[in-house]
Amino acid sequence: MYTPDRDAAMAFYTPLFGWRAVDLGQGAGTMLQVPGYGDHLAATVDPGFHERQAAAPPGFADAIGGLVVIGAGEPPRWHVTFTVADRDESAATAERLGATVVARPDTTWTRDALVRDPQGAEFTVSQFTPPEW
Repeated sequence: MYTPDRDAAMAFYTPLFGWRAVDLGQGAGTMLQVPGYGDHLAATVDPGFHERQAAAPPGFADAIGGLVVIGAGEPPRWHVTFTVADRDESAATAERLGATVVARPDTTWTRDALVRDPQGAEFTVSQFTPPEW
């Protein structure tokens, strides 16, 4: 979520969805969490979820999104990120289907691709790649 007013956004979404906002510090933005989400995934569809998340920041298993504060004049908006098993394979499939890969940034925790679909909508595909510690 991109918003000029973090507090107003959370005043709306916290009672609506039960989200919790956790500041990541060092200008890294805000993690949006659903308490217990990681436990739900581990108990239902992904038994190895917590083991793969062991090196992630505290609370990352419960993360469902992020909040970025934007400047005046920039429109508030949502940007959807889809978790994928393989960023490059997903990007190649999107291109084969008519999309344009705009960027392929790597972060400490992910390999991402910003994709623009044939109609012009943008989204990100993200492969979780935690550091080896």
